[in-house]
Amino acid sequence: MMTSGKQIGILTGGGDCPGLNAAIRAVTKTALLEGYQVLGIRDGWKGLLDDDTEPLDRPKTSGIIDRGGTILGTSRVSPLRVEGGTQRVFDAMSRLGLTALVVLGGEGTLSVASKLYDMGLPLVGIPKTIDNDVRGTDYTIGFQTAVEVATEALDRLRTTAESHHRVMFLEVMGRHTGWIALYSGMANGADAILIPEVPLDDEGLEQLCQMLVTRRARGVNYSLVGVAEGTVLQGKMIAREYVDTAGEIPRPKLGGVASVLAEIIEEKTGLETRVSSLGHIQRGGIPSAYDRSLATAFGVKAVSLVRDGKYGEMTALNGNRISSTPLSEVANGIKTVYLNAYRIAEKFFG
Repeated sequence: MMTSGKQIGILTGGGDCPGLNAAIRAVTKTALLEGYQVLGIRDGWKGLLDDDTEPLDRPKTSGIIDRGGTILGTSRVSPLRVEGGTQRVFDAMSRLGLTALVVLGGEGTLSVASKLYDMGLPLVGIPKTIDNDVRGTDYTIGFQTAVEVATEALDRLRTTAESHHRVMFLEVMGRHTGWIALYSGMANGADAILIPEVPLDDEGLEQLCQMLVTRRARGVNYSLVGVAEGTVLQGKMIAREYVDTAGEIPRPKLGGVASVLAEIIEEKTGLETRVSSLGHIQRGGIPSAYDRSLATAFGVKAVSLVRDGKYGEMTALNGNRISSTPLSEVANGIKTVYLNAYRIAEKFFG
């Protein structure tokens, strides 16, 4: 592995989320205190492929702790899907004189990082994604803010649902896991929460309809339902299209399951239904105090891992302790919702 020089590179890959700038700030300021220079890499792995970088210092990272998005930009480009991409990354690391790389990413970006580490690239990871589906850590940067946004949306929908005697569906992000839907729905007291981990088959659909009708019979004239976009409805996921661009990780553009479900519910029960979808609002804007604090702690930990030569590790939160876990853990798959937590929420459905 390359060990010459005292310069750390940092990049953000995959989807943006609240708290990225807080982590960039923490890495930069901590690294400078440790005697490193810091090089920001623009637009994720694409920046290493294109030599698109900028030095980071205290002035550039001051006053960004409360800013959403990422000052470095991001992309879903993977060097493993670009011809000669892996070698170009190694060449760039050598040419730029980077001691190590700090990679902020979700499951996709960190899985790529794990593979590159196995090939000899000195790097550490910081987990960020509103989906909270990265293994090895209780929470990821961005998740808590997304839950707060979704909870507020459900709270606001309650008043119009009650006023118009409607069933209101809120569709939130969550391709393969339902963490946002579960935690926001539980915080709101939603009457049902639908997540990918619990497919909605014909029997489940009938039970949902019956619950909504029974709720009206009890004298409650409205209902709220939280729905993760990746919810499996009658054996299939609802996707608008699939994206498979060269250099980018192929992924379905999910969305619309709540609309499909609402039409079915209205037809079966006669209850008026409406649908709202938060879309990218969930991962934009000001990060919560929790995510700023978590990002700061992760940034400090990442620099300590570089300093101690503990490459191939990812910062993690376990209980109330900031620790680290091997990136190989991330590459083993996603972290799905703990069903015991779902069963707690389920007790309050209807």
